[in-house]
Amino acid sequence: MTTTPTTPTTLVCLPFAGAGAGFFRKWRTLTPQGLTLLPVQLPGREERYFETPHTDVDTAMDDALPWVLDQLDALGEAASRVALFGHSLGAELSYELTRRLTAKGRPVARLLVSGAPGPRLRQVERVSHLDDEAFLEGLRRVAGYRHPAMDHPELLQVMMPFLRADNTMHEDYRSAHDVLLDVPVTSLRGRDDQLVSAAEAAQWAAETTAGFRCVEVEGSHMYLTETERAATLLRTVVDELEGGGER
Repeated sequence: MTTTPTTPTTLVCLPFAGAGAGFFRKWRTLTPQGLTLLPVQLPGREERYFETPHTDVDTAMDDALPWVLDQLDALGEAASRVALFGHSLGAELSYELTRRLTAKGRPVARLLVSGAPGPRLRQVERVSHLDDEAFLEGLRRVAGYRHPAMDHPELLQVMMPFLRADNTMHEDYRSAHDVLLDVPVTSLRGRDDQLVSAAEAAQWAAETTAGFRCVEVEGSHMYLTETERAATLLRTVVDELEGGGER
């Protein structure tokens, strides 16, 4: 497995539902030399807490695009090569942001989507409209993850608006693009994922004309929340960018 990119690379990271940019900032100590993380912060959380959270993927990425372009310009040589990564809801966000970046003439070397079925034929359980108790129970079921805030009622109430907004984005999203991406795509999946099947992860192959790979990693749906597996994931990202896994 390749451990260091041959070209300085920025990895734009999009959060899963209920997460903020702080989740990816914790990865910086795990990141291989030559790979720079650029986490995107959505409204309604962390330093953007007082902003109204988005409930629509397209609106969210229209809002994020100018900031991402400015950050990439500021990074200069560190962004000689750009890739995008997103898990679950983040996969949908990164797919749409990739389209917007390439439309603006900013090349994307690879899109890495994780823990997500393809963006068209989606079977999604709707929970965001339920009352708080039922919503949280549904969230545990559909996310395969118990957020630490669920053990802290006051913090949970602070998070509830963007938890609901994120899940509304995820539930309502369907790609309607007629033109396929001209960007290589890697679909990543935890080998023990009970929420997204291997066949669903492979649906992303239909979204690109530029090459596709499916990669399974150790762990369940939320494998990336474990430090050791996050480190392995970052090495896998570099390997995919360097073509180490090409067949």
